[in-house]
Amino acid sequence: MRNRSSAPTAVVGGRLAAIGRFCFRHRRWVLGFWAVVLVVGVLIGGRVFEGSVAGASSATAEADRGSAVVAAADPVKGTVTAVVDGKPVDDPAVRAAVEKAVTEVAALPGVSSAQDAYGSGPAPAALRAADGTASLVTVRMAATSTSAQTDGVTHRLAALNGVGGAHVTVGGDLVLQQEVKKQTESDTRFGEMVTLPLTLVVMVLVFGGLAAASLPVIGAIASIGGALLAMFGFSQIMDIDTSVLPIATVLGLGLSIDYALLMVNRFREERGHGAGIAAAVERTAATAGRTVAFSGLTVAVALSGLFVFTSPVLGAVAAAGVSVVVIAVAAALTLVPALLGFAGSRIKAPAAPVPDEGFFSRTVRRVRKRAVLVALACVAVLMAAGAPFLHAEMRSSGAAVLPASSAGRQVAETVDHRFPQVAAAPITVVVEGGAHVAQAYADDVVAKLPGVSGVRAVTPVGDEVSTVDVLVHGDPQGAEAKQVVDELRADRGGLKTYVTGGAASVVDFKDELLSRGPWALGLVAAGTLVLLFLMTGSLVMPVKALLMNLLSLGASLGALTLVFQDGWFSGLLGFSPTGGLETFIPVLVFAFAFGLSMDYEVFLLARIKELHQRGHSCTRAVELGVQRSGRIITSAALLMVIVFAGFAAGDMLMVKQMGIALAVAVAVDATLVRCLLVPAAMSLFGEFNWWAPAPLKRLHKRFGLSEHVELPSLEQPAVPAPRPELVGSTQAV
Repeated sequence: MRNRSSAPTAVVGGRLAAIGRFCFRHRRWVLGFWAVVLVVGVLIGGRVFEGSVAGASSATAEADRGSAVVAAADPVKGTVTAVVDGKPVDDPAVRAAVEKAVTEVAALPGVSSAQDAYGSGPAPAALRAADGTASLVTVRMAATSTSAQTDGVTHRLAALNGVGGAHVTVGGDLVLQQEVKKQTESDTRFGEMVTLPLTLVVMVLVFGGLAAASLPVIGAIASIGGALLAMFGFSQIMDIDTSVLPIATVLGLGLSIDYALLMVNRFREERGHGAGIAAAVERTAATAGRTVAFSGLTVAVALSGLFVFTSPVLGAVAAAGVSVVVIAVAAALTLVPALLGFAGSRIKAPAAPVPDEGFFSRTVRRVRKRAVLVALACVAVLMAAGAPFLHAEMRSSGAAVLPASSAGRQVAETVDHRFPQVAAAPITVVVEGGAHVAQAYADDVVAKLPGVSGVRAVTPVGDEVSTVDVLVHGDPQGAEAKQVVDELRADRGGLKTYVTGGAASVVDFKDELLSRGPWALGLVAAGTLVLLFLMTGSLVMPVKALLMNLLSLGASLGALTLVFQDGWFSGLLGFSPTGGLETFIPVLVFAFAFGLSMDYEVFLLARIKELHQRGHSCTRAVELGVQRSGRIITSAALLMVIVFAGFAAGDMLMVKQMGIALAVAVAVDATLVRCLLVPAAMSLFGEFNWWAPAPLKRLHKRFGLSEHVELPSLEQPAVPAPRPELVGSTQAV
């Protein structure tokens, strides 16, 4: 017989509690839904790697617009390049094999032209190495060619390997793009395979049982399927850069584990207080569920700042990242309650509530005694750690993002060192005009610039489009090269020109950061301040949280500079420094790390605010809040570091940079900031932590978001008990 409460029929604990009740009662349907999402996501969403674009271009950057002009005048999809090395170029056996292969390749479908080093004129001569022991074969693929046709050309050229004793390596920009996709997919799969077992082991240690530990892993796996499906959908309406996929995956994986961990931990607490399984699920959804939803909102706001930029990479990251956050929150609020319904009876409840005295409360008291000293020391350490970022250089690494074993990278490096006349120039000026016009421009304007070391012959691309390759002194993407870009754009010789190339792309990106970065930062800061104010009712704590997050971000970017620009620990991490950071990596680190830092800020402030509302002084609320949430924040941070480190163990340089930067950011935030700096600052401010002007207080009273949800006593059921056949051996509410 059902036991109905005499209380009003209002939903207990709000809508999130109702969602928890629904998912508990209909857990078989909920689990079935997420199983379908996972299967479809793996089968269909897994194809997102095939449809991704290696190096999406921007319609506003001059370098990309110039490349588009060249592509329109000479519609070629790209090139396949083979290096024939180890034997004299004119060796009869080698020459016969190469000429036969080139003839056959030229007749293959999708091929626009094929050239070797055995013709006459300056072009074939440029395909011979200076020492006469290596040559190039270059194949231009038509704009309408397919990946299968490119593979056919690659396989035919690779068949030259060993003929006549020569060693053949096949690369080129089309091969590079394919290798980037394959390596990115491989690194993503490797990261998932490494991190999921490790996180399971850590969670077994945290919860003391396999049942509780497995739930976050199951939730994370389901979220991966949903994330792949979402990104596949976006790839149908916009270009998704290949580098976006592992970045979005690692974010979704980390957040899913974090949120499920918080939900399972709260469920165990409620069970420890005597709640039955159904009641514990409901109360978990009403309390931890609100924290999860609010945390997801703050992370989404941080990522939304990327929409301000016009760069396709940043826009794709924003779209994919926000969708991944939504999926992670949805999985935590629906799938986890359903899983708790199945496994709740096997999850070990704590023998006693978290004690009010322990390591974290003692740490807070020690910090409070020397609050000024601790705060100053933390700020000094974080600023010193961030100082290296002041000399950071932005670069477009090109083939260097791939491991040294990559054939595409080997070919690119060989061309740069042994075939300088064929290697990509640091700067290329696209001139709308005939060859004679471009030649006059090159002689009168380009060659006279002090930073220019030489100008290659003008290359007609179409009837009215020509290119001028410009060589510079020193680093092809260094300060002098960037200065030449600025000078060429300042003096166009009365012509319509586009300055392109690696150095120009870096200049364009930095210009966009300077023009749009403040707007993005302002949007993220404003959104974060508003959200934290709605949660806390304080104007002081949101400002403090913002400043502390910026300090921890600086430390992460400083570590990124030391490792990937200056080469610290490069041997241990298995990469060769390129002399700078990938252009868009610092922006992504800011958005992702800022959101994750706010994630832990919400976890901590939610407990402190709840305790303060119950009548504890600010001092005691901080002690108890850190004590009761310190273990779960530390555990969540450890799991997040494992996830990021697992992806950093891959071979793609961009993924490695993101993994290291985010691992450092989370580790610093969960230790130095949350355990020391936050308690020190809150001790110094005291009750002033909760200050806000009277008008804002009234505004918060009316529209504020409460993290603390009043729930009925466990002795007084407030909702109808679930049917026995749905509960099984569990207790009804």
